[in-house]
Amino acid sequence: MSGAAGRADRTEDGATPGRAHDPGAAAPRRRGPVVAALMMGMALAALDGTIVATAVPQIVGDLGGLSLFSWLFSGYLLAVTVTLPVYGKLSDTFGRKPVLIAGIVLFLAGSLLCAAAWSMESLIAFRIVQGLGGGALQGTVQTIAADLYPLKERPRIQARLSTVWATSSVAGPALGGLLAGYADWRWIFLVNLPVGGVALWLIVRHLAEPARERRTRARVDWPGALAIFSTGTLLLTALVQGGVAWPWLSPPSLALFAGAAVLMAVTVLIERRAAEPIIPGWVWRRRTIAAVNLSLGALGLLMVAPTVFLPTYAQTVLGLGPIAAGFVLSAMTLSWPVTAALSDRVYNRMGFRLTAVTGMSFAVLVLLAFPLLPYPGEPWQPALIMLLLGAALGLFQLPLIVGVQSTVPWAERGTTTASVLFCRQVGQSLGAALFGAVANTVLATRLTEGGLDDPATLTPRAVDTAVEYVFAGAAAAGALALVVLLTLAPRRFPVLRDDDRPA
Repeated sequence: MSGAAGRADRTEDGATPGRAHDPGAAAPRRRGPVVAALMMGMALAALDGTIVATAVPQIVGDLGGLSLFSWLFSGYLLAVTVTLPVYGKLSDTFGRKPVLIAGIVLFLAGSLLCAAAWSMESLIAFRIVQGLGGGALQGTVQTIAADLYPLKERPRIQARLSTVWATSSVAGPALGGLLAGYADWRWIFLVNLPVGGVALWLIVRHLAEPARERRTRARVDWPGALAIFSTGTLLLTALVQGGVAWPWLSPPSLALFAGAAVLMAVTVLIERRAAEPIIPGWVWRRRTIAAVNLSLGALGLLMVAPTVFLPTYAQTVLGLGPIAAGFVLSAMTLSWPVTAALSDRVYNRMGFRLTAVTGMSFAVLVLLAFPLLPYPGEPWQPALIMLLLGAALGLFQLPLIVGVQSTVPWAERGTTTASVLFCRQVGQSLGAALFGAVANTVLATRLTEGGLDDPATLTPRAVDTAVEYVFAGAAAAGALALVVLLTLAPRRFPVLRDDDRPA
């Protein structure tokens, strides 16, 4: 098995050699109910964005606050992203089960409060509460999935989780539209309660974590957690709202970036002095983890092109309706879990790094093919592009996540997984800001060239040109991921042997 299982040498990453004590390993007979609970928990997080988006007109019509509605998504995104490192460290310190239970309870409480919201301001505040629970769901579900299965079986559970995301991306808009159109928008939040309730019951009843070594006192770096939360909030607010709520070079934008820079310096000082920091230095000192973090940050940036801009392209350029436009995008989610499920057959032969490089190389070619599509073209053409892109990215992301989780023992897996997801989320926020600026610049240029002064009069050709530039930028992000993997990642990931896991 080249570059994957069967190796216990971790010297390339600077870790201490030895056996990997894994108290999170669960007995096979208990895995079924726990996996079902994980899939339900992942569904809660995956459905959240797509199901809410389709109900925005009804929400605004009922509560008002049109100028604030974008914070329904930005507020949730901020809360999820800035809490991921905190939950990762807490799961390594206190165990996965209490963190996941707390996350589900917090998410369901936020859902119930959202359903009872009386104004747009209150709904945004309750969405942030939801996001605080969503951060625990995303990170801890992925970590427990790695705990449950040995390396050779991990693609099975990861493929199931990928299928949940794929199904949610297709079912979310339809379910949200049905509930908002034929019932009431508040049901899009209430529907979380039975799903989350069953997941919570299964976790409480069936997830058993064997006893770990007890330390004299579990230390939690609360000053570091607060510093990370504050830094992430300022930085992501600047990225999400810059160019939208205010110009990039305006006083609010500059103040947020300056404040984030100051807090980042303070965070580094706090983390260096902390006995058990939230984001330990080894996350960036080890070549494998650092390379995967940066590569998946580039993936997050890349993903903005199809998920944010393709639906607009499909509706404006191809003349499709919202539902049909959603199906063009969903083609990506059909092939992604298939190649993810089969990726172990590739990385067991080629190694984690070469498999990921192969997947991203193909993704870059697919992204560069998008600007070559005829204008206006047929709907099947971008759908085929998305199908191929999903196949390529399934071969890229899963080997990196499985590989990096397999290079660390149980006590470091939560922190490692959270750092990977955190970087991907930050990449998405950066991509939304960067590619939004690119698209706005192209559209403004087209306005000037056409002698137009009303953005509503933009032609489909202008949108087509703007999206072509965005996809070219996404290809550049993919190329950046390739450079990181080829220059920083070791040729063979220093994986812990499966037989280091306790029976």
